[in-house]
Amino acid sequence: MPADGGFRAAWWLPGAHLQTLFPTLFRVRRPPPLKRERLELTDGDFLDLDWTREQTGPLVLLLHGLEGSLDSHYASSFLETLDRSGLQCVQMYFRGCNGEPNRLPRGYHSGETGDLQTIIEHIRQRYPERDLYTVGVSLGGNVLLKWLGENPQQQQLQRAVAISVPFDLANSAARLERGLSRLYQAYLLRKLRHSLRRKAQHVDMPIDMSRLSKLTTFRQFDNEVTARLHGFDGVDDYYTKSSSRQFVSRITTPTLIIHALDDPFMTPDAIPRSDETGPGVVLELYRSGGHVGFVSGRWPLRPHYWLDQRVAAYLIAGESQ
Repeated sequence: MPADGGFRAAWWLPGAHLQTLFPTLFRVRRPPPLKRERLELTDGDFLDLDWTREQTGPLVLLLHGLEGSLDSHYASSFLETLDRSGLQCVQMYFRGCNGEPNRLPRGYHSGETGDLQTIIEHIRQRYPERDLYTVGVSLGGNVLLKWLGENPQQQQLQRAVAISVPFDLANSAARLERGLSRLYQAYLLRKLRHSLRRKAQHVDMPIDMSRLSKLTTFRQFDNEVTARLHGFDGVDDYYTKSSSRQFVSRITTPTLIIHALDDPFMTPDAIPRSDETGPGVVLELYRSGGHVGFVSGRWPLRPHYWLDQRVAAYLIAGESQ
């Protein structure tokens, strides 16, 4: 059943697509002052982190979505809201998403939890006495849920939030081939192709770059690029092993999942059933909200971005426990 956690979609943004597109197109980005840190990896690559100002209390690690960055409407807003709430944040950029191509042919994908583990260990080493919370959005949420399910006894993260997660990657790929959702597919694939071509100017890529323009669906792209670059036996192997739905039942860490039934990136069939959620999971389902939308408010000139406040409230509640 849909949750009653306080979200009511704005009357002037009816439907999944308006909820999804409005913050992407019109929200003003105002990130707080950030300090960049580069972490050199043992495989010769690197990961970049952006830190907000030093504060006491819990730290919050943010994981963006596919081809996301600080320019993503939710990234800068979460950093700003949580910073004002007294929580120090660190934005992790998946490989190649920091505005600079990474050094290796491989990049990131929906099931890549090794880099997340590296960043968690890095933060824990620097701040061993502080609680660590994590917020994952879309692809970042899939990575987060998969990591939590792979490590059910972990004590490195004390609280987690996952938003608009593509729980079943095959379902998501199929949904993005239908109706207006094809617009999101075209937009994201265009960004992925641009990133690969930019990297190919510096890195010898073991894929047929001349075929990129012919890969017009996620299923085609993931079969010929994602799976090949990351050691999977084709697209079905990648989707089967990387989808987070199968890991949710093992999560014991206090974890809030926020999702809309009308999310245009997948069908409701992708959402874990109540008997598939682990003992740490609270699943909030809303009838509307789109994909990382959740815009409320009485008037178009004064939109209320409900996600910011919901995430902040959940994390601050953990601070007091």
